[in-house]
Amino acid sequence: MSRVLRRAVARMFVVITSLILSAGLSSATAIAGQPVTQTLNPPAPEFYDCSAIGAGTVCHGARLVDHPVAPTDVFCGSGADMFEVYDQGLVHQLASRYYDRDGNLTKRVVHERWTDAQWSNPLSGEVVPYTQMNTSTEVLAIPGDLASSTLANRGENIYRTSDGGKPIMLSVGRMVFGPGDELIEFSGHQWVVSAFYLGDPSVLDDVCSALS
Repeated sequence: MSRVLRRAVARMFVVITSLILSAGLSSATAIAGQPVTQTLNPPAPEFYDCSAIGAGTVCHGARLVDHPVAPTDVFCGSGADMFEVYDQGLVHQLASRYYDRDGNLTKRVVHERWTDAQWSNPLSGEVVPYTQMNTSTEVLAIPGDLASSTLANRGENIYRTSDGGKPIMLSVGRMVFGPGDELIEFSGHQWVVSAFYLGDPSVLDDVCSALS
């Protein structure tokens, strides 16, 4: 599994927004404490505030992201009845980054809470609301090298009928991805693991039925 697909799959359970994890955004400004004089690798996105500490640099940020309607790469049905599921919601984010004395990233942590979130079928107009809260922790074995990271996702992602009734699909627990992009371990009930790793797409049946 490619790193991009790893992120996409993880996002369905515990969203790690590309806007946060992107390595190509502008560097952050310094706040109270020692000013940051070193170059950060990779630079922190601009919504972070960074300050120097004895062990290097720490950055913290908070923001609300409006995640617009977007395709998920999840498909329901078959043949002429097949449709792609779309996703949207508001993402409340608290994020931290930790750099060593050489300015290289060693760890990043993102806490997210989704509100007004839903999956939808653009053809029928049907929707399935969901709730989601998660914490994503990424540790880099080689500081500054994103390809060396181990990514742990913990939280819950629960889909309900359109009237907010009983759960029809959920992920609750933890997933860990290694540097080789493989799923190292998981715990709890994980529809993502069942559908994309164990080859059991039937876990999507109730959601697909509600969206048809």
